[in-house]
Amino acid sequence: MPEISPEDLLLVGKVIRPHGLAGLLRVWSYAESEASFTDVEVVFLEPLSGGYHSFEIEAIRPHVNIFLMKLHGLTTLEQAEKYRGAGIHIRKQASQAKEEGEYFWHELIGLGVYLRTGEYVGKLEHIFPTAGNDIYVVQKGEKEVLIPAIHDVVKEIDLANRRMVIIEMEGLLDLNEV
Repeated sequence: MPEISPEDLLLVGKVIRPHGLAGLLRVWSYAESEASFTDVEVVFLEPLSGGYHSFEIEAIRPHVNIFLMKLHGLTTLEQAEKYRGAGIHIRKQASQAKEEGEYFWHELIGLGVYLRTGEYVGKLEHIFPTAGNDIYVVQKGEKEVLIPAIHDVVKEIDLANRRMVIIEMEGLLDLNEV
């Protein structure tokens, strides 16, 4: 397989830990759509020790609020344990299928965030996944605010113009200051 560059990859999840004794992995998906895993044949695991290791996906299935993933070549608990905490990447060109209103993190990071009044709030610097919804970390100078990634708050995402428009909810920008 040709050498892979980090710029060619998209982070779509994380290995939580092994599952069972046969090399199965418990996987947390960063995407709302199952297609991030089910529509690709190869994933690249980035273990905590560094580097990328490519694996063909043999099987993947939902399990409670995670996925169980079987990768070709991982057949034992010991082999799977080496990938505990590893990032799961796919090739960017394999990630084109997404639902209306769904965005990849790499598309959102760096967007300018504005109130509907036009006031600049800051730049979207980080995204944290949570059980309920993602949290956008928006920074302007030393000021940092946390914005819930929900339709009640985020009113517009314009990738072409690199901007996000949010509605100011009472206390949102004051109470979330870090």
